[in-house]
Amino acid sequence: MPADRAGADDPAAGVPAVDVPATDPSAADRRVVAAQLGRAPRAMRAVAHRCPCGNPDVVETAPRLADGTPFPTLYYLTCPRAASAVGTLEASGLMREMTQRLRTDADLAAGYERAHRAYLARREQICPVGEIAGVSAGGMPDRVKCLHVLVAHSLAAGPGVNPLGDEALARLPQWWAGGPCVEPA
Repeated sequence: MPADRAGADDPAAGVPAVDVPATDPSAADRRVVAAQLGRAPRAMRAVAHRCPCGNPDVVETAPRLADGTPFPTLYYLTCPRAASAVGTLEASGLMREMTQRLRTDADLAAGYERAHRAYLARREQICPVGEIAGVSAGGMPDRVKCLHVLVAHSLAAGPGVNPLGDEALARLPQWWAGGPCVEPA
């Protein structure tokens, strides 16, 4: 993935990407994520994407919580600035509009189905959880239920994997422009 996502064929043009594969979170990463969330992260297994400021902004969670509860949300958007901006998009009615487009745009629906399958394949690679087999997150593959999950998926997987996550990401302001949302520990 290029260091800068700007480009004519990139659905998330203008969003700087940090080419960092999912990594084990350091103690500092855990402290930053806890500060971002206002609580200790649950089942955090990796940093899936880093904000241009260097802080984690997406974590990969274990498919099963410590108490054994299945947890279908594999990618979790942790940056409060990004999450707030996504919340504004959700409040605008974008999810309803996207869901309607899924019903009428076969290419979009096919891309979203592929995103769903990619999400499931990654989770299965980490740990098969029979209780949630076939269930991804964010409403995939039939509707749009949570843009936070779709944006997190797009950031973690890179452009071109989740078309609706990429679209939402491209509509976000530069949440990182004001510097880190929390100071690294």
